[in-house]
Amino acid sequence: MTDGRLEAEWLRGWCERTDVALAELMPSFQARFGFEPGSNVVVRASDGSHRATGALVELTPIPSDLTTMYWMIDEVSLPDIGNGCFVHPASLVADHFRAYGSVRIDGEEPALVFAGDGGGHLFALAGSGRVWRSATASWFDQFDLAAASLQEFFQGVSRQIDDQRPELSGGT
Repeated sequence: MTDGRLEAEWLRGWCERTDVALAELMPSFQARFGFEPGSNVVVRASDGSHRATGALVELTPIPSDLTTMYWMIDEVSLPDIGNGCFVHPASLVADHFRAYGSVRIDGEEPALVFAGDGGGHLFALAGSGRVWRSATASWFDQFDLAAASLQEFFQGVSRQIDDQRPELSGGT
């Protein structure tokens, strides 16, 4: 990363590596975990999602890393990875912003919620580039530092995927 900001090329590579990892994990998922997996996908950005990103930018200032992310990714839905990971599409982020506003975190610029996990916890990106996770399933409760950057957040998602892959986790 240059100047601590998310680079589109790095994110493109993350998408490609994640596609490969999910393709390796999903065929053996049911046998290993005892239930059929849901739809675990990284949806690439499209003209429609680019328009939604533009509308979000017009609605509220958003961190530049979020703009970079939404230029490459529409959404991420990984219900079977760790506790789940769901990067919301820009249109949903805009809807949530209209309903709840930005997240207030002491010592930070207002942060924008962009993702959640399967337990209702929220992830918000601040103007500093840091990612924060709600301590509870609430927009208005405490948020704790989850990652120093959006790239670090996505690297954490990759580790969760790798932890479930049989060839990497030592499982069969």
